[in-house]
Amino acid sequence: MSQTPLRALALVCSLKPSPAPSSSELIAEHVFATLRDEDVACAAVRCVDYAIAPGVEPDMGDGDQWPQLRSQVLESDILLLSTPVWLGHPSSVAQRVLERLDAELSNSDEQGRPSLAGKVAIVSVVGNEDGAHKTVADLFQSLNDIGYSIPAQGCTYWNGAAMEATDYNDLDEIPEAVASATAAAARNAAHLARTLKSAGYPPYE
Repeated sequence: MSQTPLRALALVCSLKPSPAPSSSELIAEHVFATLRDEDVACAAVRCVDYAIAPGVEPDMGDGDQWPQLRSQVLESDILLLSTPVWLGHPSSVAQRVLERLDAELSNSDEQGRPSLAGKVAIVSVVGNEDGAHKTVADLFQSLNDIGYSIPAQGCTYWNGAAMEATDYNDLDEIPEAVASATAAAARNAAHLARTLKSAGYPPYE
């Protein structure tokens, strides 16, 4: 099972378009460092670089670019949703991604299982105020509703001190507790994804 090939996709929900530095993208890359050690092929997308239309359908038409991202989501075994905290919540980009993923609730395989039920989701969060736990909880609930499985300790986060301007990008060294959580989330995600790929959930019908 350890040799089962896996693919991971990070949907980076920064409000900053490329090529601006993004702490959400940086922490996603730190997750990828461990995933690559686990022989997982990794790719990241900064969602704000795409025209993701509002809605809850797979394709909203009229220049909607979500279908390009959706195909990558469906091809990946592990989804990493990486977001900053704004006003105590995930970014508006993250919320739009969740709304578009909601369309997958109506899709199932030949055994009645949700199309995403054999896939794993993890979360990374950055911010300069408290709110990481709530943000992770909100994202986990949504991702699990859609069908994703959440591994043990499947998140990592960093919050700077309140009322200060230090960003994750500004750190000279990643705190050991954050680095440890990042590595654990990645390792557990790879293990669970391989387990589900080898022996998925029982049929729903």
